[in-house]
Amino acid sequence: MPDVRMASPQGRWILLTTVLGSSMALLDSTVVNVALPRIGRDLDANLSALQWTVNAYMVTLAGLILLGGALGDRFGRRKVFVVGVVWFAVASLLCGIAPNAGALIAARALQGVGGALLTPGSLALIQASFHPDDRGRAVGLWSGFGGVGAAVGPFVGGWLVDGPGWRWVFLLNVPLALVCVPVALRHVPESGGEGARGRFDVLGAVLGAVALALLTYALIEAAAGGWVVAVTAVAGVAAAVAFVVVERRRPDPMMPPDIFSSRQFTAVNLVTLCVYAALGGFFFLAALQLQVVVGYSALAAGTALLPTTVLMLLLSARSGELADRIGPRLPLTVGPLLCSVGMLLMLRVGPGASYWADVLPALVVLGLGLVMLVAPLTATVLGSVDVARAGLASGINNAAARAAGLVAVAALPLLAGMGEEAYREPAAFDAAFGRAMGWCAGALVAGALIALVTVRRPPPGCKRPECLRYGSVVSPPLEGEPVRKRLV
Repeated sequence: MPDVRMASPQGRWILLTTVLGSSMALLDSTVVNVALPRIGRDLDANLSALQWTVNAYMVTLAGLILLGGALGDRFGRRKVFVVGVVWFAVASLLCGIAPNAGALIAARALQGVGGALLTPGSLALIQASFHPDDRGRAVGLWSGFGGVGAAVGPFVGGWLVDGPGWRWVFLLNVPLALVCVPVALRHVPESGGEGARGRFDVLGAVLGAVALALLTYALIEAAAGGWVVAVTAVAGVAAAVAFVVVERRRPDPMMPPDIFSSRQFTAVNLVTLCVYAALGGFFFLAALQLQVVVGYSALAAGTALLPTTVLMLLLSARSGELADRIGPRLPLTVGPLLCSVGMLLMLRVGPGASYWADVLPALVVLGLGLVMLVAPLTATVLGSVDVARAGLASGINNAAARAAGLVAVAALPLLAGMGEEAYREPAAFDAAFGRAMGWCAGALVAGALIALVTVRRPPPGCKRPECLRYGSVVSPPLEGEPVRKRLV
């Protein structure tokens, strides 16, 4: 039984290293958006290269995050966590010194691999290390401090872009890793590795990542047309079909198909796809809109986006308590609708827009919508499957959200009619941004309708969320016990 107490020096060291590790991955999911205009100018990159700067990271992270949790359970969670931090830091260094857009995109893909190793490990280490009486408080502090990191991330990212330069958005991860790794090796006890058996579903993970990469390429390059795009799209669909076939036939699949026999689990993941597709597309384009069209600096754009995260940190726990009393269907219906209103209010954010009259109201409404839906969404995911599969269910839901975001970043510019040089032309980008917000609002309304029709109150005694405060706007939190036996 884990026996580290929260008040002990070792407990504080464990909390520090897990917060630092998870913050590295969480920050890179948000602050890079603020740096995109400067990256594009410095590297002479077109819009599709900026899309790949975001999506190369998300493809490998979404495709491998479940496998990353399984590796920790087999070989030791501390060991895999440390490998993930080192891998992430080296890839960040490569991002920071990238001479061109192609090198940056390749390094971002490597970053995603590191993120897939360290992201599941940070929470798993807390769950495996702390005494049961202190674990809830430790998880709460971990999620709270991580949320604060997510809140200040765009601000710090904007300051770095306007000051030392965008490369420091990536290089900052190196000193964080230099603190994190020695602390982890000295103070964090090893766990896992003693009971995991079976074969890794490497083929399933590779097929999932390849399908996402090929379909993303086809969407980003669709406007150019040609036989290469068509062949890539067909290959992406074939890889997705092969992934489903492999998962159905393997004795220990990464994503066991029978988990979707729960109608509630399937329904809430459909809601997740709709919501996080809209959010991924929004935060990719909003940072560009504020800088390209409104004329904000990177620092001002990063600071402008803070209200959504701050509201989630302050109010998510209360939203979860409300959902416990009234059930999840109403929050999961009203939350996406509020988010859609926030997206439509962003249509007022154009040349000469006022922050207080135009930008802030839209972000506050969006933030309130997120507050209403994130905690109930997680609780419903956990409550829709057996307690023993709660960690697996949460991992699948987290991966689905990230996959939805990367598809949205790939598809929205195409749907909105953005050309390759749109971010260099304020008038053209502003018009396309308005069309994109319409698509995002539509996806959120679809998610609300799915929730209204399909979501029901989870049965009593089901697994409840531990991360009551969460600051990420691009994915729901990982929850439950570490993902283990079904994945290995």
